Amino acid sequence: MSTVGPATSAYEAVLARRSYSKVTDDAPSRDELLPLVAAVSRVADHSNLNPWRLVELRGQAREQLGRAFAKDAKLTGHAADKLAAKPLRAPLLIAVIAVRRPSEKVPKWEQDATAAGVAHLLSLLLHESGWGVMWRTGSHTRSKAVAKVHGLASNERLLGWLYVGGIAQPQTGGGKRPVDPEQFLSAL
Repeated sequence: MSTVGPATSAYEAVLARRSYSKVTDDAPSRDELLPLVAAVSRVADHSNLNPWRLVELRGQAREQLGRAFAKDAKLTGHAADKLAAKPLRAPLLIAVIAVRRPSEKVPKWEQDATAAGVAHLLSLLLHESGWGVMWRTGSHTRSKAVAKVHGLASNERLLGWLYVGGIAQPQTGGGKRPVDPEQFLSAL
């Protein structure tokens, strides 16, 4: 685990959040993940549908995902190898899956938003616990080969993966620049 210390408030945790495109081979254990997953279940969730699930990918599961990337792209040779190596950028990938449940009150987009909220909260909790995290998405989330690897049902949509690993060196600065809040907050 890295030396990133815990935030003392949700506000500080949000301000400290950053994406780590490069991480070490350390990763949280399943036992370390379970309480974080329990905590993210507190996300805003209209009708308590729990329209999400998470899948851990470690070791050979990441290689299997990489092969699905290359198959989807119909690549061979060096190009396929390069694409297949992408899931190996972190020792742990957590697939975030929106599970669209039948509901007359809660539309599919709102259920997807809940699943996205789970991903963001989990990334905050992992970062606060000292892990480097990057949420990766892309066209592969809609690939038939990738869907098969994750065992997606017809009512499920893959939103992406949290790439998780150790933080090589605590980073200062960088990250996203704050926006001008006046441009994003208006009155009616």
